[in-house]
Amino acid sequence: MPQLQHAVTPPESVYVRSNFETPAAHDGWTLKVRGAVERPLSLALGELSLLPPHTVLVTMECAGNWRLGMTPVPEGEPWQYGAVSTTRWSGVPLSALLAQAGVSGDAIEVLAIGADAGPRSDAEGLVRFERALPLDMALHPDTLVATHMDGVPLTPEHGAPLRLIVPGWYGMASVKWLAALEVRTSPFTGYFQTKRYVYHTDTGTTPVSRALVKSMIVSPAPDSACAAETEVRGWAWSGHGAITRVQVAVNGTWHEATLGTADSAYAWTPFTLAVALPTDLVELRSRATDASGATQPDTIVWNSLGYGNNAVRAIHVVVR
Repeated sequence: MPQLQHAVTPPESVYVRSNFETPAAHDGWTLKVRGAVERPLSLALGELSLLPPHTVLVTMECAGNWRLGMTPVPEGEPWQYGAVSTTRWSGVPLSALLAQAGVSGDAIEVLAIGADAGPRSDAEGLVRFERALPLDMALHPDTLVATHMDGVPLTPEHGAPLRLIVPGWYGMASVKWLAALEVRTSPFTGYFQTKRYVYHTDTGTTPVSRALVKSMIVSPAPDSACAAETEVRGWAWSGHGAITRVQVAVNGTWHEATLGTADSAYAWTPFTLAVALPTDLVELRSRATDASGATQPDTIVWNSLGYGNNAVRAIHVVVR
């Protein structure tokens, strides 16, 4: 995908994933802050615009990205590998709103409630999109209630007028069409917390949260033709720490790639490898390691909903 060669993804190419139809935005939209707080709030968009703004550059990936790389293919959106993008988001730190409301001392998480809802085959009635965030992440200075993407107001497909942005987490945490925030003293057990966006494996169920370490080669493009003397380029990212190493395999032989500098603490890190490729069909793979010590696996641990596929992926090029 040529759009993924940019350090900052063009706005028209930022991936879109929604679980229900897009709700209609309106001038009277308010954001409610309620639950275990001293002062419940109901904030109009104009009131939010008066608060000090903050901008973060974030690589965000859909938790189901590269679901089609699993065998057998699990249920869910049939993503290949393009559901990732790097974008500037601007808005108000969530911590500023929670400070205004006064969080209770026994609070443990903040539930983000979207305005979108719809039927699900395995649930009764309408299901609203809601996801809980641990209190420490809700209070992180870079967790945003966003109003702008790439310097312009959010568009409907990206969550207008308000969207939560949680750097380092898979995209399901960045709740779109944000209507309310509920501070909780007990764990939320709603549909999108316990039935979806969870890893179901033979050993149990674990909620999907931070993005796993991952990399991808963007040049040469998969199934393209290239010269023998070429530069392999790509991106690596992780929600568990900075990228510390990337290796590139040429027909199974690993080489150390050179790391560039990420444009922010939450943006993908560029890597390059200048290499002489053999003439013929060549297989290229990339493998990243992050500051936590985690490295991309050669094969993914299959899970029934197809989340978190960060396994090393091969591409093929024809060398002329």
